[in-house]
Amino acid sequence: MDKNHEIVLTQMRGSVEKLESSTRVSYDAICKYGDPTLLRFLIARSMDSNKAAKMFVQWQKWRAAFVPLGFIPDSEVPDELEDRKIYLQGLSKDGYPVMIVKASKHFPSKDQLQFKKFIVHLLDKTIASSFKGREIGNEKLIAVLDLQQISYKNIDARGFITGFQFLQSYFPERLAKCFIVNMPRFFVSVWRMISYFLEKATLEKIVIISSEDERRDFFKEIGEEALPEEYGGQAKLVALQDVVLLTPPDED
Repeated sequence: MDKNHEIVLTQMRGSVEKLESSTRVSYDAICKYGDPTLLRFLIARSMDSNKAAKMFVQWQKWRAAFVPLGFIPDSEVPDELEDRKIYLQGLSKDGYPVMIVKASKHFPSKDQLQFKKFIVHLLDKTIASSFKGREIGNEKLIAVLDLQQISYKNIDARGFITGFQFLQSYFPERLAKCFIVNMPRFFVSVWRMISYFLEKATLEKIVIISSEDERRDFFKEIGEEALPEEYGGQAKLVALQDVVLLTPPDED
């Protein structure tokens, strides 16, 4: 870590300490997080220590209220798990867990609270699958959004926006790359509307696969061991709920 990072991290910790006096977030609890975690918030806020501190404190309050156990158990998201639409495929060549979303198996949720809990559940579990013993704090993930055979009944712009906004607000700098494959022509206008709600930094990590060169890069970045057979790899699809972690995912 260079000296500039050390300085801004010290400034951020000082800003957090000031903020905690007017919030319910304990500074002792904040101290347990290492520099890699705090750096994610700094990067998400363009290395502005005050803005990063505010985002960090808001995240702590949100985790305490929304994820009191430290993780969302399967029992709280049964309807979303039933569709078996999320797959967890091991690690990419760079060591990032690969999550595949089969959009044709998704339908707009009638229970928005459960859907939001499901987003946290799948992101926490995906990130935790890359831990080597203990969390470092800077782990990232690769998402593959497969739109093959998607129809109008599967379109859920609100769900897409919610998912990406959770990533931006509560999982800063956790997304390494998002590949969108098999996008039908009718979905282009839907994606244009969704994109309007995404931050520039998020949009820069999204790649819509539409050429052979992009397909080769997609294959190369993930690697054949993690990529399922239908995408040219050697792996079998593994549903999220079939993946057993040694310890429960815990971002708190």
